[in-house]
Amino acid sequence: MTQNHVAGMEASAASVLMRAVELDQNGRFQESLVCYQEGIQLLMDVLKAVKEETKRGHFRERIKGYMDRAEQIKAHVNQMKEDGKYHEEIKIAEDSTGYSYEVLFKPYISSALTEVWVEDPYIRHTHQLYNFLRFCEMLLKAPCKVKQIHLLTSQDEANSSQQSSALAELKDSLSTQGVDLDLQYSSTIHDREIRFDNGWIIKIGRGLDYFKRPKGRFSVGYCDYDLRQCQETTVDIFHTKHTKSL
Repeated sequence: MTQNHVAGMEASAASVLMRAVELDQNGRFQESLVCYQEGIQLLMDVLKAVKEETKRGHFRERIKGYMDRAEQIKAHVNQMKEDGKYHEEIKIAEDSTGYSYEVLFKPYISSALTEVWVEDPYIRHTHQLYNFLRFCEMLLKAPCKVKQIHLLTSQDEANSSQQSSALAELKDSLSTQGVDLDLQYSSTIHDREIRFDNGWIIKIGRGLDYFKRPKGRFSVGYCDYDLRQCQETTVDIFHTKHTKSL
């Protein structure tokens, strides 16, 4: 492994761990834990590549420090979950970027996740239907084995045929991936909530529709939602030991 490659890995580890510390300081513990774990793994890869004993000792010390903090956070989060007191708030600022579904939901997805409930009144218009499709694609790519997705939404009275046709097509497409889409409509739905059967509950003020319209079809952020500007909204995360259908 070349010196430049090792230096690159070390820089990547420093960037991830800096983010972990920032999240830690802001009380976003579950997210910080994921970043600590990723950063520690990168540092361990660097340690394997470094031959000089002085540097190896330096990296071992750094790894131990970050591992100790990660264990403290893990114990704290587990205790809060056990007590039913876990609550985390994320504020997404107007025009901010870096909040794709992969980034937002990743800390709460685990191998134990098999069933998801989505309650969102605005899965109706074309861009909202695409948002839900992207959310489903995110689950398919995630390190979990989701078998069923429940969607509770309102019916688009102005263009119900487009909505029902799109969701029927998505249901068929998901079935080829071994996932069942359970679709229900409600005329009184208002709240927005996403519930995972591993206990996590994510409430987004704007639901899945928190992205701004791109400036054009060939503008940055049109395809990559990490680069898409967001509308201001708040995300509240809770955990319960007892999941139930919506």
